[in-house]
Amino acid sequence: MPKLRFPFTLRTILLAGSFILLVSILLVTTARAESPAQETESYCLSCHSDPDLSLTLPSGESLSLFIDPAKLQTSLHSPLGIECEACHTNISTYPHPEIVYQSKRELARSYYQACQKCHTDQYDKTQDSMHAHVAEAGNQNAPVCTDCHGSHYVTKPDEPRATVSQTCGHCHTDVYDAYKQSIHGDALINTDNPDVPVCTDCHGVHSIQDPRTSQFRVAEPELCAGCHANATLMGKYGLSADVYNLYKTSWHGVDVAVYEAKWPTIWHDTAVCSDCHDIHNILPADNPASTVNPANLLATCQKCHPGVGPNWTGAWTGHYKISLERTPFIYYVDVFYSSLAPAILWLSAIYVVLQIIRNTVARARRSL
Repeated sequence: MPKLRFPFTLRTILLAGSFILLVSILLVTTARAESPAQETESYCLSCHSDPDLSLTLPSGESLSLFIDPAKLQTSLHSPLGIECEACHTNISTYPHPEIVYQSKRELARSYYQACQKCHTDQYDKTQDSMHAHVAEAGNQNAPVCTDCHGSHYVTKPDEPRATVSQTCGHCHTDVYDAYKQSIHGDALINTDNPDVPVCTDCHGVHSIQDPRTSQFRVAEPELCAGCHANATLMGKYGLSADVYNLYKTSWHGVDVAVYEAKWPTIWHDTAVCSDCHDIHNILPADNPASTVNPANLLATCQKCHPGVGPNWTGAWTGHYKISLERTPFIYYVDVFYSSLAPAILWLSAIYVVLQIIRNTVARARRSL
């Protein structure tokens, strides 16, 4: 019986089938890509790019639902492909679920928790911050992630660097106004100086603690030393880098160090940097308004030492080592006592040795 012959081999059939399947997948994928899926940014912007789109909340507040597509493209999230549903997890279709929030603030506080999914470490730090503690105590105006970083138009928080302090100033208005007048704030805002501290350099970024506690107070000198003990940095501005080491050997510094080591939770009034230089409105010593200007220094000292006279500040060396050039009188007094003290000790030792020899000789003679 003759064999049946098929016009196509099995291999040919498989190759043809695979080709048809591949083409079908490509066609379906292309069709889906051309149709805006509901979770995509472009789909959401088809409505939310309308500047007049808004919603009235039960509180009576008008909530704008407009998203500027151009500004959105400059955010950190959008170019990375992080789209709307990453944060708006409860919205996946249209019409949207009913808004259950009573006010703008309630809405903001509910949505900021979405940041935790990607920024876990930073989010966890905020939960132990002063801001979180204030919120737990009932202050719903305590800042959350979006208050500092924005919601849709998230950009780098330190570009330009002055943005950091300006952001804090939205809530801490009085503090920011004082900071702007200080040597730090003036250099930052007017000359964009990269060396001066912004708020987060002293207070931290996410785990911000209460600066009114005893722990923060006794740690303050070391905090300031982060810049003021840096010889290279201080050299750029002609400032002494010995300030921290000299403070540590002063009565103030020794006393603070003892409390920091043994009783950090007990409030102590020994002077730290801000007691003399002010907190946010720090001015150079040659500024007439500075608390450490020679004309104001006595009044500054009298805050802790009431009743002291003008001679009290005469020995103040301004955080500089005693030298012949800066403080000639104190220098010679220091040299005198530095020489006198060991001389007296040596003379006393010689006297004692001679007395021992004399007594020994006298006893030897009496025994003869």
